[in-house]
Amino acid sequence: MSGIYIHIPFCKQACHYCDFHFSTSMKKKEEMVLAIAKELQMRKTEFKNEVVETIYFGGGTPSRLQIADLRLQIDSIYKNYQVAKNPEITLEANPDDLSVEYLIELLKIGVNRLSIGIQSFFEDDLVMMNRAHNSAEAKKCLEEATQYFDNISLDLIYGIPGMSNEKWKQNIETALSFGIPHISSYALTVEPKTALNKLIQTGKIAKPNDESAQEHFVILVETLEANNFIHYELSNFGKPNYFSKNNSAYWLGKKYIGIGPSAHSYDGISRSWNVSNNSLYLKSIQENKLPNEIEILSIADRYNEYIMTGLRTIWGVDLNRIETEFGKKYLDYLHQQAQKFLDDDLLEIITSSNATFGRNSIEKILKPTPKGKFLTDGIASDLFYLNLE
Repeated sequence: MSGIYIHIPFCKQACHYCDFHFSTSMKKKEEMVLAIAKELQMRKTEFKNEVVETIYFGGGTPSRLQIADLRLQIDSIYKNYQVAKNPEITLEANPDDLSVEYLIELLKIGVNRLSIGIQSFFEDDLVMMNRAHNSAEAKKCLEEATQYFDNISLDLIYGIPGMSNEKWKQNIETALSFGIPHISSYALTVEPKTALNKLIQTGKIAKPNDESAQEHFVILVETLEANNFIHYELSNFGKPNYFSKNNSAYWLGKKYIGIGPSAHSYDGISRSWNVSNNSLYLKSIQENKLPNEIEILSIADRYNEYIMTGLRTIWGVDLNRIETEFGKKYLDYLHQQAQKFLDDDLLEIITSSNATFGRNSIEKILKPTPKGKFLTDGIASDLFYLNLE
């Protein structure tokens, strides 16, 4: 399984918390659409032996594009790559872009999954975050989208300054009232070069409180699991058969190509990333040059990446895989570093038997406990192997 990610670097306006690569100017939109289609063609040899099972339009705000623009990219993929029979094709979208006409046209070009950036159903939160939509648009969008799409994910942000536990519960309950089968939820984080950081530094907005964020996280997990969602990744909850195939492939270390400015790619051995500058990206593509840098991953890099992604998912970190793929030195190091978290009931090792090809083996999976889930990223960093080779 492999996937293609397409980064659409345009937004209607800049959200205060966002540090992704985007532009609020649409002047170079036509050039960008053609350049992305050309990069898809230029890189087809990278996937000559792969079957593409997921296509993901991210950003930025992909729903800023017209249907013809999106169709061009999908057609380019089918023309240049081997595509599975029923690929998952996801479009990230903002509520104010999703008219009924747009939804119908998305279905016609093959988009079968929506990821909608709701963030909050409360007006004051949306204003504070400088979102382009309002609360009424968020609800109307979901009412209409659920009439046409079955596979929908929505984003919610918790840990917003001043948000009470009750208000957060109302956000979750409102999301559930629409019958959405997938929810992605993230703590509000303050990135250095964002408007949010400046607003906090000048005292116009309070700094997010870690204790409140942790309380919100616990409420989120308990509420969604009580409603038959599976907490399959730290920030992602899905009903059975509604996990994101695209994101699951990332976390399981599958190959993917990232197309467009700032997009990242991974082939299991190396990682590459495109330049985060629209003008430079366009110039490079027009000159038939790939605008990327490539890094060959060391054993330590690959070990660290597996630790980070594995701990965040329900699949955990397979200790047998650690020894087989990285060697006993890394397994011993992991045991040593993990012991304090095992002692504090933040990590656990789950042991089970597994019959493969007629042979019984013992699976040992390292996973966060319910107590340790919120702290997963910090725990993972303490398990990283730092003496890079």
